[in-house]
This record gives sequence, C-alpha cells and structure tokens, in this order.
Amino acid sequence: MTSQSRHPQPGVPKAPRQSWLGLLATGCRAMALLTAQGVERVFQLQKPEGREHLRRLLNWEEFDEVRDSRRSILLDTLYESIIFAVGKGFPWREVAQVVKFTEELLKETKGCSITEAVTILGNKLRDYQGQFNTTHLLALCDYFHNTFIRHYKLYQYVLGQDRDVNLTVANLEVCTPPQPLPLAEGKDREVWKHEQQLEGLSTAEVQKRTNMLLLKGALRLEQQHLLRETFSRLPGQQHQTLNREELEKLINEAIHIQIECLKELLQYEIQITFDILDLKLQKKTLNLNAPIPPLVPIAGQSGQDEALKLSKTNKGKKAKAKK
Repeated sequence: MTSQSRHPQPGVPKAPRQSWLGLLATGCRAMALLTAQGVERVFQLQKPEGREHLRRLLNWEEFDEVRDSRRSILLDTLYESIIFAVGKGFPWREVAQVVKFTEELLKETKGCSITEAVTILGNKLRDYQGQFNTTHLLALCDYFHNTFIRHYKLYQYVLGQDRDVNLTVANLEVCTPPQPLPLAEGKDREVWKHEQQLEGLSTAEVQKRTNMLLLKGALRLEQQHLLRETFSRLPGQQHQTLNREELEKLINEAIHIQIECLKELLQYEIQITFDILDLKLQKKTLNLNAPIPPLVPIAGQSGQDEALKLSKTNKGKKAKAKK
C-alpha cells in the first residue's frame, strides 16, 4: 500500500510535466487511429482497461496516474465523451467524431473567458452539422453545456495551470482485522454487558476478602513488634525476678496492645462484611433483572415450550423482586 504527501523527498524524481496543448496535439495526430472499431472496443472493456486502450489509440506514452494527474483527468474527459455518445445512441463512426470534437474544444478554449468558450462551442457545433443529425447535435450541445461549460473554471484551472507537485511514496504494511468468531459463539449485547457487571462484582468481592487476610497478617506482625518493644524496656538483667508492680504494668501494656489490634481488626471486619453484603445484594438484583437472550428459531413444539417456560420464569423472578 502507498501513501502520498506533498512534501519533497530526496531521491524521488518529479513527474515530467507536459502542457495540455502538447497532449492534445499528440492526440490530434493520432485521430486517424481512432476508428469506429477502436471506440467500440473501448466501450466494451471495463473502465480501467477501456481507458488504457484509449490511451494506446491516441498514441500517448504510458504515464503515472498519481504523479501525472493532469493527463489522467484529460484521459477521463475523453473516455467519458465516448460513454456519453454510446449512451445517446450515436453510431460508432460518430462516437469517434465526438472524441475528436472534445479534443478540439479543449484545445481551442485554452485561456479563453467563459463567454468566448460558449461562442467557440456554438461555432464548432455549426462546423459539425454535417457529421451529426439534429438530435445528436442537440444532445452534444446539452452535454457540453452541462459538463464543460458549467465547470469551465475548474477545467481551466486543472488543465491550464502548471503545478509544481512533489509526491512522497512510502510502503506501509497493513494488518488485516482478525477473523471474526462464528455467529453461533456470539452473545447478545445486553447479555454480555450483564455478565461483565456480574464479573466485576465478583472480582470486587474477592478483592475485599483478600484485603481482609492481608490486614490480619499485618496486624499480627504489628502486635508482635509492639510486644517485643514492651519487653525490651523491662529494667534489670534477663531472667531477673520482677516485682508485683512491674509485672502488673507489663501485663497491662500487653493487654492494651492486643485490645487495640483486635479493635482495629474488628472495625475493618465489620466494614468489609457490610461491603461484601452490599456486593452480594447488587449481584442478586442483577440476576433478578437479567436480560432475556433473543430466542433462536427452535424446530418442533418441545423447543417452543422450553422457550415459553424460560420467559415465564424470568417474569416470575422480577415479580418476586418487586414484592
């Protein structure tokens, strides 16, 4: 795949420019090759092949459609004139004359005002009275008024203005999207969203319980650390007998440490319990209001009975929840 930009890139050659008059002059010299059989073949081919065949009939050199957009647009204009003429029922000989008419009109109106272009178109139609009957001449007049004259400034700008175009061509790797799963393995959107909500609540509940276990472990370690600090502050040598007052103080401090740790643990356990109960209530509410999956076509009366029973069960659950 290629990507284009208008920034210059070293090493990328510019497309050679050729004036549209030069192109039309080349085409006019090749008009002898544009026969009834030639334009018939152009029409019979698909558009890409038909345009290429027309290019060869006009004796144009091969060109890059991207880099030489002016020549590409000019070839499109001539090709569309063939499609128009055939669509209006022109004989094949006259179709070739329509292409010639188009080339001459583009060449003669180069740099003219729109008023002058209308005059040139009228004069050329009179010049070609011997080539077409009245019906075809009127159709040709309408065609160029509705296309060329209506968008005359655009034609002049595109085909008459020299442009300095720099293109950058880069190769890009395009990754195709992954192969979709079979439809039989798919889920209804609402059912999928419901399952995701339930999964989120279950994950939150597991996280709460995990936090409780972690807190218990942390409080146990903190309790042991505080008790060690308390024992380390005892006066006297190790294994020395404590008097009654020192022993009572030691026991009171140890009891205080245990009570504070237990108090903190109980407060957290109560909060966690309420949180878990709230999550369970949310899950219960979601289950009572679970979306009913779309019923797939089931062959046989037994399949229809099962589908009807499933629908009644879900309605019963919702009624109980409201009570």
